Amino acid sequence: MKIAIVEDEHLASSYLKSILEQQDVLSIDAISVLKSVKEAVTFFSENKVDLAFMDIHLGDGKSLEIFEKADISCPVIFVTAYDSYAISVFKHFTIDYLLKPFEEEELLEALQKFKKIKDSFNSNSTLQSLVAIENPESNKIQRHFLVNHGYKMISINENEITYFAATGKHLFIHIKSGNSYLYNSTLTEIINSLDPFHFFKINRKYIVNRESIKEVIKHSNQKVELILTVPAAESDAIFISKKEINNFKNWLDQ
Repeated sequence: MKIAIVEDEHLASSYLKSILEQQDVLSIDAISVLKSVKEAVTFFSENKVDLAFMDIHLGDGKSLEIFEKADISCPVIFVTAYDSYAISVFKHFTIDYLLKPFEEEELLEALQKFKKIKDSFNSNSTLQSLVAIENPESNKIQRHFLVNHGYKMISINENEITYFAATGKHLFIHIKSGNSYLYNSTLTEIINSLDPFHFFKINRKYIVNRESIKEVIKHSNQKVELILTVPAAESDAIFISKKEINNFKNWLDQ
């Protein structure tokens, strides 16, 4: 197994590297230490690793720049001094994080978690977490949704929403009463403003609320069906996208 450490503080990278070299959770063949955005971009453009440890702030920029300039497909464990807001984002989108200063036991726990979920890792989630942290004002969770209903405007609370459904070019909000309302957005746009604990985009047509899931039926490893507590927007059965099945399982396990 190959590991990369992206950290510009010598003491921090040395401490992390020494623990990795002595632990017995993972069998590590090589550890590369990268001290800047520039060095990391060059490295990841030419090399592949199995796991990366990454600080958010580096001497010549931020980690987000690395993801924008190089293809990083491996899981990332962030080593950070960020506040509680950022930590909540990490919990939803990344394998794990280490809050500076961290103890050896915390690192070993992160490695154990990596072993458990590495096969279901989604690299897009890592980038999503970084974008959310770098742009906190634009990524605040939306709790109410204003819709038009005849001559009235109605503000729908997130707790009333059972699912969002895309029909053609239109997006509809479906609520517990069985009513549905046209909403001026798209699934791709709206998913980034929803509470990730409560809502999950299962395929290109549906975002479902955790509480609206009645049954999960496993037809096979690649075919999982959802039964909702309310009628679906279409009469066809609802299936989770194959590429989202493992992420969906992890989401349900939160």
